[in-house]
Amino acid sequence: MKHRPIGTEKRMVSAVGVGAMSFADFYGPTTEENSLAILDAARDAGVTHIDTANVYGMGRSETVIGQYLAARGAAERERLHIATKAAIMRNADGGRRFNNEIAYLETELDASLKRLGTDHVDLFYVHRRDQSIPIEEVAGALGDLVKKGKTRGIGFSEIAPTSLMKAHAVHPVDAVQSEYSLATRAPELGLLQACERTGTTFVAFSPVGRSFLTDAPLSADAVANGPFLRVNPRMQEPNYSANLAAAQPFRALAADMGYAAASLAIAWVLARGQHIIAIPGTRSVAHFEELVKGAEIDLSAADLEAIETVLPVGWAHGDRYNAAQWEGPERYC
Repeated sequence: MKHRPIGTEKRMVSAVGVGAMSFADFYGPTTEENSLAILDAARDAGVTHIDTANVYGMGRSETVIGQYLAARGAAERERLHIATKAAIMRNADGGRRFNNEIAYLETELDASLKRLGTDHVDLFYVHRRDQSIPIEEVAGALGDLVKKGKTRGIGFSEIAPTSLMKAHAVHPVDAVQSEYSLATRAPELGLLQACERTGTTFVAFSPVGRSFLTDAPLSADAVANGPFLRVNPRMQEPNYSANLAAAQPFRALAADMGYAAASLAIAWVLARGQHIIAIPGTRSVAHFEELVKGAEIDLSAADLEAIETVLPVGWAHGDRYNAAQWEGPERYC
C-alpha cells in the first residue's frame, strides 16, 4: 500500500482508506460481522486511515470501529489514523440542521471518543458548515480541541476554496473532504488547488461514482431500497439507465487494461495529485480488495488520455445531489 502525508504534521497514511458510512446501512443492509471483516481486510492490505462520523447509523459505525479496536489492542489503535465528524443534527420531522457551536461539537466529539474507545482522534471534521457562524471562528475553536488533545488535526467537509483559505488563516486545516471521482469533478475548479497551496490533504469520498465506476453497479432494486440513493438525481430514471450506459466504455477500457473498473477509478483519483487520498466504502471484502488495488496502479499519460476519452468531463447525467441534499455543501465557481 502506498502512503501519503496528511495534514500539517505530515503523518503518513495509506493512499486508500476505509469510508465507514457503509457500516451503517447507507448503501444497503449490513452486519457488525461484515463490517469487522472489512476492517480485517483493510489491515491485511496495509490500510491505515478510517473515516467515520457521529451520524453514520447514529453512532453505529463508530461503535463497530470501537469494538474492533478493543479486540486488537493499543498497538492497532496506534497504527491507525482515525477521522470522525460532527455538525449534522436530525430534526424530529427527519430533516437536518447544522450546528458549528464549539460546545456542541466538543460534546459530540466526546461521545464519539467514548464509542471509539480512544482518548483522541487523529482528525476531527466539521461535517457541514453552519453559515451563521464565521468559519474563522469555528477554525479557532477547533484549534482549542487540538490543544486539549482530543484531536490531532482539524478538517471541514464540503466547503468552498475561499472558506478553506479563511479557516486556514486562523488555524492549519489538515484535511478537506468532498465528493470527487470521474463522475464528479467540481473540486478541480479551485478546491484541489487551494488544498495544495495550504498543505491541506484532499480526501475524496465516493471515488467510484456511487458504484457507476465499478464492474457491478448498484441494481435498480438496491437503489430503490436506499433512502439517500432513491432520491438522488443520478440514480433516478432516466438518469440511472443513461449513467449505466455512459460508464460502460470505462468498464470495457478497464478490462482491456487488465484491471477491475473500481481499481482503475481509484487509480485515476490518486493520479490527480500527491495531496489526495481516497476513502471508498463497501460492504464487500472482495470489492474492497479491488478498491485498494487502485493504489498499486501507476497511470501513464496515455492511460489518463484514454480514460478522459471514454469519460470526458461532464458525462454524468443528473446532479450529484437533489435540493435537500444540497443543503449544507458549499457550491462554488
